[in-house]
Amino acid sequence: MKKITTLLILAITLFTCNEDNTIISPKVNFTFNHHWNNAEINNDNLQTTTVTNANGEAINIDRFRYLTSRFELTNTNNETYTFDGYKFTDLAIADTYNFSPENNAIPSGTYTLKFVWGFNETDNIDGAYPDLNTASWNWPEMLGGGYHFLQFDGMYNVDTTDASPFNFHNGTARVSEGVFEQNFAEIAFETPILINSDTVINIDMNIAELFTNPNIWDLNVLDTPLMPNYDAQKMMQQNIMSIFNLGEITQ
Repeated sequence: MKKITTLLILAITLFTCNEDNTIISPKVNFTFNHHWNNAEINNDNLQTTTVTNANGEAINIDRFRYLTSRFELTNTNNETYTFDGYKFTDLAIADTYNFSPENNAIPSGTYTLKFVWGFNETDNIDGAYPDLNTASWNWPEMLGGGYHFLQFDGMYNVDTTDASPFNFHNGTARVSEGVFEQNFAEIAFETPILINSDTVINIDMNIAELFTNPNIWDLNVLDTPLMPNYDAQKMMQQNIMSIFNLGEITQ
C-alpha cells in the first residue's frame, strides 16, 4: 500500500543528513511558464499577441486563468508527499505563475510529480474558498456548482471582418438536468526529478494544445456557450491532458 505522509509530520520527523550531520530538508517550489507553441505568452503580451490555432483561426486573447491543485511528489520507495493548497493562475498577473506551498520540506531523493487540473470531487465544494469566490471563479450551481478549472476568453477570426468572441470555460460537465460528471484531470509526469537541495520545478504549458490534441477545435462551431455543453466539456478534458510538459529543474 502506498504510504501517504503529510508534510506537517514530515517537517518534524523526516530528514536526511549530509556528511557534517547537518539536517537537509529540501524545499520545493513550482513555476509555470506559458507558450503558444514556440511563442512565450505572459502578462506583457497576453492581450497584444495574435496567434493561430490548428484549425487556422487567428486569435487574440483577452483573459486566461486556470486552477491546479493536489501537487504530489512520489519517491522511489513509493512514498507520496502531498502539498497543501491550490494554485490559481492568472496570466495577466506574473506573481501567480509561482506556487510555494507551506510546510513543503521533503527528504532528498528521486521523485515523480503529479497534480490535478482544477479540483477533484473532494475539493470542488461550492463556495468553500473565499479567494476564489472573490475572483468570480464559481461554476454555476445549475451546471454542477463548485469552481471553474479554466477561463479562456478572446476573439477569433481577427484577421477578417467577421471577428467573433469565444469563451472557452472548463469545469464540471452537465450530463442532463440535475446529473453531473466530474471533469478534472490528473496530470502526471514520468520523468524522474532528483531533489537534494531547495528545488524549483518548472512546468511548461502549451496553450495551443487546448485547440489541437486530440481534438482539433473549430471555434466557428464551438465558441459560446460551452459551459452547459457536455460534449464540449469532455473534449476540453481530453485536450487538457497534452498541454503540460515538465520543464527545467533548478537547485
